Amino acid sequence: MISKSILNLIFCSLVSMAGVALASGTHSTGHGLDSKTIGKPGEASQVNRTVDIEMNDSMRFIPDKLTVKQGETIRFQVKNIGQKKHEFVLGTQEELEEHNKLMQKFPGMEHDDANMINLAPGQTGEVIWYFSKTGKVNFACLLPGHYDAGMKGEIRVSAGTKRGQASKVDGSTGHNH
Repeated sequence: MISKSILNLIFCSLVSMAGVALASGTHSTGHGLDSKTIGKPGEASQVNRTVDIEMNDSMRFIPDKLTVKQGETIRFQVKNIGQKKHEFVLGTQEELEEHNKLMQKFPGMEHDDANMINLAPGQTGEVIWYFSKTGKVNFACLLPGHYDAGMKGEIRVSAGTKRGQASKVDGSTGHNH
């Protein structure tokens, strides 16, 4: 006869494995991201401009509001100027909130998707993204506690031009080059 403690251990193991399987998401970009809603990974050869973004330990992005044009491919040059690990993740508000809940349940979860970058203190990295639709795209740091502390921002995607025809200069806010 199997003891109750062994049955509990087996049950907890199965639940844990199911949670990890669910955390991997249902789409190719992981964590349930529907990249068609916010665009798709961009190609370095198609970059229209670079936007510098800093992440800090005040749980803020600088800048936290941007404007891009539909059809633009943006290189987000992201720098962690803090002393804590931070990440930059693009998604819809709903996707980011769902992903944030998963990160709360599985704080050690590692992921590497085209719509995000995870940076140690002092590191710099990039995300290249093609914005195919008008509307709003959000970004956030989803490490446990960071999103809830306000580490999020938004990108307004205004009507623009077709792929490859976007202007290299527009009126976005923030650190643009």
